[in-house]
Amino acid sequence: MAVLPAQVAPPAFALSSLRPHDLTGIEALALPFTVVDGKPVLGAGTAGVDTALGLDLAALLDSRRPTGKGGEVVSVPVGTGTGLRLVLLVGLGAGTATDHRRAGAAVARAAFDHESVATTVPAEGDAQALTAYVVGTMLGSFVFHWRSEGPERRPVRRVVLAGLSADDHAAALERGLALGGAGWRSRMLATVPSNLKSPQWLAEQAEQLAEEQGLACEVWDEVTLAERGFGGVIGVGQGSATPPRLIRLDYTPPGGRKAPRVVLVGKGITFDSGGLSIKPAEGMATMKRDMTGGAVVMAVMGALGTLGCGLRVTGLIPTAENAVGGSSLRPGDVVTHYGGRTSEVLNTDAEGRLVLADAMAYAVDRLDPAVLVDVATLTGAMKVALGQWVGGYFANRDGLAEVLADAAAAAGEPLWRLPLEPDYEDTLSSQVADANNSPGGPGAITAALFLQHFAGEVPWAHLDIASAGDAPAESFEWTKGPTGFGSRALLTWLTGSDPLAGIAD
Repeated sequence: MAVLPAQVAPPAFALSSLRPHDLTGIEALALPFTVVDGKPVLGAGTAGVDTALGLDLAALLDSRRPTGKGGEVVSVPVGTGTGLRLVLLVGLGAGTATDHRRAGAAVARAAFDHESVATTVPAEGDAQALTAYVVGTMLGSFVFHWRSEGPERRPVRRVVLAGLSADDHAAALERGLALGGAGWRSRMLATVPSNLKSPQWLAEQAEQLAEEQGLACEVWDEVTLAERGFGGVIGVGQGSATPPRLIRLDYTPPGGRKAPRVVLVGKGITFDSGGLSIKPAEGMATMKRDMTGGAVVMAVMGALGTLGCGLRVTGLIPTAENAVGGSSLRPGDVVTHYGGRTSEVLNTDAEGRLVLADAMAYAVDRLDPAVLVDVATLTGAMKVALGQWVGGYFANRDGLAEVLADAAAAAGEPLWRLPLEPDYEDTLSSQVADANNSPGGPGAITAALFLQHFAGEVPWAHLDIASAGDAPAESFEWTKGPTGFGSRALLTWLTGSDPLAGIAD
């Protein structure tokens, strides 16, 4: 099995009911503050720290004139006989979950290359705030490297959540670790270079994940795909030396073999050259992450058991490399999808919808989904519309749209709904096939209209996360590069109290 290069692990977390200045072996200490009527106010766990350190933290903070916004950090180098080297005073804004998530990410960045940090920041909030803080700390710590001498910087190895007991806070911590771990996994998979990340390699990662998490896993090779009529996946992958695969992962909750099924479909293009409709050189630089949708689906599947999802969930990842070769798809070719619908390929760089269509049609035909959701870095038009911090989505049911938007907002992965405008349907017409794959603008909407035909009458949502697939710079929990956007939003939805409520509305 092909393996990853040696990788950096996320921080380890521990709960402690001790006061922060009673902890030994801690290199950094993170304490919260807010600003009230223009005056900074120190928060939980700060009592006694001044005396222990011989500092007037309140006066020092006041001299820096902080704003108090969530994630603002005032760093105070210290030297003590206990090994403490750094005090971080961390703004909590209004104390929302978003503020705690951003505070966690800020502490993670400030604590790079330290062995340990103790923090009382999440002691200011409730269980939701603790979960958000852990997520932010994990994702703000993300590092991927393939360097001969190790990474340029290392995340803090140990995070002690001071002033919080295991009896009262273990569940919130576990949820944060699962959500943050899913974000880490999806980001890592999207960052792996494509000279390692072939469709076969991605399938091997899915098999390993299934073994670790108790999932069922099935992988279809190019022969099986051809036999079963997956013309879109075969067509996109036929120009590559590394043939395509379809990955299927199944989660069944304990005692839930008759529970409703949700099907997630993730685009798994392990590298996108554009095919014969080749991209410009600068357009290919980030295309190792064109399987972010597949990475998100894998990450979600791996966390469902830990988070106690009560639904059956099937993840389908059609994966291929869109390469240039003598056997590549040509503009003007026609592919026949699973189920018989045909597409004229006017642009081989509009390949993602071709592979998604096969998997969606299979799901509707064979899996009887209560809900179908596809996730893909699909169109550059979405980035033009929304920039790089918000994902776009479409839904054929208002109820489904609402629950997804609520979950995305709670998770810190905001989504903006766009319309499935029927007036653009005529742009899909083809003289030789049921539709063409490159109907032109508005590009995100026409791509969604193309996919809608493969959803049938099933409640369906299409998440086009091309806008948020890459972070242009570090910002809160986002690290520069592939983001793995979407895993937290989907997990928050699927593990909510009643995820299917109202979806038919």
